[in-house]
Amino acid sequence: MTVAVLCGGVGAARFLRALAGIHPAADTVGIVNTGDDTVLHGLRISPDIDTITYTLAGAIDPDRGWGLRDETWRAMEALGRYVAVRPATSAAAPTWFNLGDHDLATHFYRTARLDEGATLTEVTAEIATAWGLQQRLVPMTDDRVATMVTLRDEGIEVSFQEYFVRRRHSVPVSAVRFDGIAAAQPTPAVLQVLRRATAIVVAPSNPIVSIGPIRALAGIDEVLAARREQVVAISPIVGGVALKGPADRMLVELGMEASVVGVARLYAPIAATLVIDPVDAALAPAVEAAGMRVVITDSVMSTPEIGNELARRTLAAAGIA
Repeated sequence: MTVAVLCGGVGAARFLRALAGIHPAADTVGIVNTGDDTVLHGLRISPDIDTITYTLAGAIDPDRGWGLRDETWRAMEALGRYVAVRPATSAAAPTWFNLGDHDLATHFYRTARLDEGATLTEVTAEIATAWGLQQRLVPMTDDRVATMVTLRDEGIEVSFQEYFVRRRHSVPVSAVRFDGIAAAQPTPAVLQVLRRATAIVVAPSNPIVSIGPIRALAGIDEVLAARREQVVAISPIVGGVALKGPADRMLVELGMEASVVGVARLYAPIAATLVIDPVDAALAPAVEAAGMRVVITDSVMSTPEIGNELARRTLAAAGIA
């Protein structure tokens, strides 16, 4: 019984890790957002794919939630030597996006393989195998899609990484756009997995900038809507707050509600069930009024046991006992 999971970064990685405790990893497919992908130092970087890979491999830094455990930063420190001589018009030697010494190896490999003509799907599979993953990770598309964010107070549009990392997602936004989405296509593997999976889970990821790019691809929402009874979403908002990142603030800034009800309104067209935390139990009737069934269970994966039970209840809601 194959379980497909629509994935962003940290929240999806932790759910996939929990899922492996109660469901065969080989029967799990993560469909991963690539709207966050960027190019720095000439290297092709896929933050969500890498966070999931490192987490499932048991190599993630547990404190940061991204990057590698026991990482060193000598290359980035050395790069700082050139900042003072960089012309004002140059984008060389950016140091605001940290790349650890060991993490660089992944980006070196990905970039070289893509330059050789391999697809991102092929390279992602190779990297997953190199890290010993049993789960299958599939990028949402092999085409370029870039999430762009309009900063409300400055009135300028910047890349998601500029907003998220360089500005520490501390500035209000007024719009989000997926550049290149009109020409991009989901890979045949993505569509095949979504059509054939026994259950589909929307991971507890930012619904706007992590799940949003996947849904914006041609045909994805139509496939999900057709499979709606088998689609279960896990709310990334608990008690009105995002567990990780700026999802709660982005929802409000874009005119939506930072609550499980706001999440339900976004997901009701494609998912029949929403998993919410007990802290939001009083909002269950409002979630149902928005058109979704409700499963109430601990959703903050603070222990392996809680994570496993969350995964178990999620699959049960999709019909997998």
